[in-house]
Amino acid sequence: MRLPISPAARARRGAIPLFLLAAAGIALFGCHPGTEEAKRLTRVCQTGDVVACNALGQKLLKGEYILRDEGRAAGLFKQACEGGVAEGCSQLGVLHQNGTGVRRDSALALGLYRQGCEGGAMDGCMRLGLMYRDSVGVPKDLAHAAALFQQACQGAQLTACSHLGALYVAGGEGVAQDPARAAALFQQACDGKVVSGCIGVGRLYAAGTGVPKDEPRAVQLFKQACDERSPAGCFELGDLYSLGTGVTQDFKRAADLYQYACDRGHGKACYSLGILYQNRTGVTGHPAQGAALIARACRLKYTEACPKPKST
Repeated sequence: MRLPISPAARARRGAIPLFLLAAAGIALFGCHPGTEEAKRLTRVCQTGDVVACNALGQKLLKGEYILRDEGRAAGLFKQACEGGVAEGCSQLGVLHQNGTGVRRDSALALGLYRQGCEGGAMDGCMRLGLMYRDSVGVPKDLAHAAALFQQACQGAQLTACSHLGALYVAGGEGVAQDPARAAALFQQACDGKVVSGCIGVGRLYAAGTGVPKDEPRAVQLFKQACDERSPAGCFELGDLYSLGTGVTQDFKRAADLYQYACDRGHGKACYSLGILYQNRTGVTGHPAQGAALIARACRLKYTEACPKPKST
């Protein structure tokens, strides 16, 4: 599969830089509107406009018509956050949580997400919810995570809708199990091009849980996610080809999809591909390759692939 080319990359292919504005880190590509906007944001930020500083930080982080500089982006997000721009707090939290351009500090990230959320940055609410869900720097609290995902989802942070949908699928602590509610949330996220939402609702259609069973619809949803280079989407689509569910059974196509997902760290895909090698189904090669793939799946923390302890 060929990876998509970003708009910035297309612009770079078609234009030659004239010179570099070193102070701002701006790569100039003729008079492209994206370059002109980066220059304008630099000038406005230098006047103390924290909204412009936050926007410039986003461009620096993405390398969007400006030379990528994560450390400088972090400084601009800090300036924006201190100036009352909630999105700047949330974005600075992401950098501290990941150790990108700044020191890794989950406790600081937690505070920044909370500050961003309280200021109306829905991404901050969603990320704060993830920390409560996964017990990162705080005790696990699924009920609080659900409330934060709900707040963010209502604020049009569609990835939060997908996370909330997953809680409704699992049920138990946090929210009562409600597959129909989960399906609606996943679909809302999928409609907003959130691939985890497409995968979530696709699983429900494949199982007939919360929605009428519709295997061809599941195929369509998993393909949509796979086309967006989602390893999980490609794995799910591969499973349908392997089983002949909603599509004509095709082990070769399944193997190709498993391979793509496995190469990108999807443990269960490595395991499924390993089984195909061991059974010599849809692949050419020695069964020993299957054992190697299953071992890799275990290393990727797919526990079903790991050797079982010997009983005493």
